[in-house]
Amino acid sequence: MDFGFTTAAYVVAAVLFILALGGLSSQESAKRAIWYGIVGMALAVVATLIGPGSGLWLFSIVLIAGGAVIGMQLAQRVQMTQMPELVAAMHSLVGLAAVFVGLNAHIEIGRVDAAFAAAGETFPQLEYGALSGAAKDVADQFRGFAAIVAKKTAVEINILRVELVLGIWIGAVTFTGSVIAYGKLAGRVNSAAEKLPGGHLLNIAAAAISVISLFWYLGSGGFLPLLLLTLAALFIGYHLIMGIGGADMPVVVSMLNSYSGWAAAAIGFSLGNDLLIVVGALVGSSGAILSYIMCKAMNRSFVSVILGGFGGPAGEQMAVEGEQIAIDADGVAAALNEADSVIIIPGYGMAVAQAQQNVAELVRKLRAKGKNVRFAIHPVAGRLPGHMNVLLAEAKVPYDIVMEMDEINDDFPDTDVAIVIGSNDIVNPAAQDDPNSPIAGMPVLECWKAKQVFVSKRGQGTGYSGIENPLFFKDNTRMFYGDAKASLDTLLPKID
Repeated sequence: MDFGFTTAAYVVAAVLFILALGGLSSQESAKRAIWYGIVGMALAVVATLIGPGSGLWLFSIVLIAGGAVIGMQLAQRVQMTQMPELVAAMHSLVGLAAVFVGLNAHIEIGRVDAAFAAAGETFPQLEYGALSGAAKDVADQFRGFAAIVAKKTAVEINILRVELVLGIWIGAVTFTGSVIAYGKLAGRVNSAAEKLPGGHLLNIAAAAISVISLFWYLGSGGFLPLLLLTLAALFIGYHLIMGIGGADMPVVVSMLNSYSGWAAAAIGFSLGNDLLIVVGALVGSSGAILSYIMCKAMNRSFVSVILGGFGGPAGEQMAVEGEQIAIDADGVAAALNEADSVIIIPGYGMAVAQAQQNVAELVRKLRAKGKNVRFAIHPVAGRLPGHMNVLLAEAKVPYDIVMEMDEINDDFPDTDVAIVIGSNDIVNPAAQDDPNSPIAGMPVLECWKAKQVFVSKRGQGTGYSGIENPLFFKDNTRMFYGDAKASLDTLLPKID
């Protein structure tokens, strides 16, 4: 059968996915990029349904419809604050799919081998054209993926086994890692870095078991080495992410995104699906690049992050002296009414309170009075790359006043008022002042250099990473306690 349409559709879909990925690089083109991705995915699904291995139409349509219904329900119910854990959960499904596809490929190899053995033929051995008549009859009885397997040579079967092992291993690591990341982001698992006794030695042992199982499987083709490899990979995913603290979670989400891409690429190689290979490589490489960029922004080695996060401090941390001084809405309003320049630093607390609309209204009021108002965005603000940018875009904050850390950090000394809304670690001066701090060396927004700093915060607790912030105790800092949305509701009428 000629599958030229499928091939052409895959090429078009791949181009659309590349355009979608490129369009997501800016807020102005993001909406258009999403539609590129939607059309590309729809085209890819249709082409796959009528392409090689097509069949079980009713079952496939039922599954697609079920997935669409679940997806629509999630899109309508999940809040923006829950997007990081939703993304982690989606990554886990990609990893699990890779494991199932790999196991299915192993089962199909065994099924084909058993059919050849029952007919007294050897599998695999020769090119299809060189097979005996009886062997061809056996090969021709299969349909779908098994038909492809039945016509492979010994070398090709070994390559397929390597591909399915890689898919299972990467998929298993992605699955358990994403489940733990979801638990940490959703507050169901302790966000602190935790390791089992033995730490890295356990990870090394599991990696060694994986390598040994790979060669064992290639030599025997048995299920036991594949099972051991899967269990070792599941443990590695669990233990790696458990050992990463909350402050590193944005990097973890990006890293797991990369893993899911490579898992998809491995599935593509196993199934002989060119589009899966291309899309998986796009997701894997872009996720890896984003993880590297974020690690660079945090002054962290990518390897050190994935092998245990920030780790423990080298010695005793500096004691924080002083007290947190509260201020009410009248005091904040008075300072803002007198200020000429204002920088707002949003964080996860703003997302939790769903205060972005109130923040946008505050900005509109201040700018209407001729004040210079800008946003300072740290690369790892929130719990997902670009989290704050999405929230501000949703509230229709002008793109040109949303500045990245490197663009605005030098402007704090000339700023009258800095407002921190639900941020902690990204404005922590201990990163610069305390060499024993778990975040020592991490670039932060230097808001304490502004003339006045107001921190909107629920209470006196530490942030997601559990690190105390000396900013809250500085002489020019005042704590504007309360839910961010409620606090801004009180503040807005006082801006005249």
